[in-house]
Amino acid sequence: MKQIKKITCIGAGYVGGPTMSVIAQKNPDIQITVVDVNKARIAAWNDDDLSQLPIYEKGLDAVVAETRGRNLFFDTDVDKAIDEADMIFISVNTPTKTYGKGKGQAADLKFIELCARQIAAVAKDDKIVVEKSTLPVRTADALKSILDNTSNGINFHILSNPEFLAEGTAIEDLYNPDRVLIGGENIEAIEALVQLYAQWVPRERIITTNLWSSELSKLVANAFLAQRVSSINAVSELCEVTGANVEEVAKAVGMDSRIGSKFLKASVGFGGSCFQKDILNLVYIARSYKLDAVADYWEQVIIMNDHQKTRFAEKIVQTMYNTVNGKHIAFLGWAFKKDTNDTRESAAIYVADHLLDEEAQIVVYDPKVSPEQVYRDLDFLGTRTPEANRRLVKVVDDPYTALDGAHAAAVLTEWDVFKTYDWKQIKAGMKKPAFVFDGRKLLDRSQLETLGFKYYAIGE
Repeated sequence: MKQIKKITCIGAGYVGGPTMSVIAQKNPDIQITVVDVNKARIAAWNDDDLSQLPIYEKGLDAVVAETRGRNLFFDTDVDKAIDEADMIFISVNTPTKTYGKGKGQAADLKFIELCARQIAAVAKDDKIVVEKSTLPVRTADALKSILDNTSNGINFHILSNPEFLAEGTAIEDLYNPDRVLIGGENIEAIEALVQLYAQWVPRERIITTNLWSSELSKLVANAFLAQRVSSINAVSELCEVTGANVEEVAKAVGMDSRIGSKFLKASVGFGGSCFQKDILNLVYIARSYKLDAVADYWEQVIIMNDHQKTRFAEKIVQTMYNTVNGKHIAFLGWAFKKDTNDTRESAAIYVADHLLDEEAQIVVYDPKVSPEQVYRDLDFLGTRTPEANRRLVKVVDDPYTALDGAHAAAVLTEWDVFKTYDWKQIKAGMKKPAFVFDGRKLLDRSQLETLGFKYYAIGE
């Protein structure tokens, strides 16, 4: 078996940075270099001030403090890192296509292909290449074809090693994974990767499969989780019209040992970089094989999620006397979930977009999301001009400032700190009647209603 002495990871994002940090911590004798063409991102990873890391994850700063400069390095010299590596992780973005065939569903593999071509052009000796990005089934075929046909007789062994990290708990997920999945064809290459994880993960949790099972398992795992969220959100709407309480229903259903309680919390909808992208990818793959019934089934999970976001926004308009024109609505939270600064596909973006169409004045507060990111998210939609977004949306760094003079507060992210605010003081500073729309079922209804708030929560 080939001795792994140097590892390179291409991509210093949400997966590459934390994953390589923990692998470096657990394998101190292996040199790991994370490379990215984004100079600002690499500079942030190398910043002496660990609060400036480009990704916020609990515990990540401590891991980086221990490993950076010892056996973990961040660099922009991609060619040098490829040349020196025994094993190369590809951890670049695979967004949903916004053009051409498969637009809106298929994964855009241009960055994966660019990586493969660069590896083939630079490599002078045999390499193990590990797919870490979330990819469609059979992507390994394309990788292998590019590597084999554009290199000079060098052997490349392709492995699939999908990530199953939940943002907000990524470090804990890396320390104590439910499973590590490794798919491949070459036994020695598989064993080399197994040995990396076996430094801290029990062997019974390291599953080895063929390439295609590994690639598909990642998509299916996310599809199943998202399906549960959309299922309980569908029930939440039924609860509202029948007088049932979705939390009580979820508790009763979740106590069935065959079902379990996880991912049965009704909300304004799921977001993040994976759920929607992976389901759309699954839908596209099914349609490409003419499995229309399969595609329709999974597509409904996305349709339900979009409906929940729209429904929440429409509830705000309807409750506030059918107009929010010129009304100040404070958004508590912009990240797609608590304990992360990731805003990709966040429900807040789409709820805001709907309300901005009605000319609402939105003031945003999120503990970890920058004003620049909020405006980038809205501008990316292309619904209105950047100037209009800046006219209608203000981002502040203090929650009480956001809420002062507001007609309504909308909870879009389940940050725990929101529960600790002085809601009596907040009520005094808001317009009357003061509305609270709780998209995460986070706050205490009885407390707020006692204070005189008009309180709405999903599923009640």
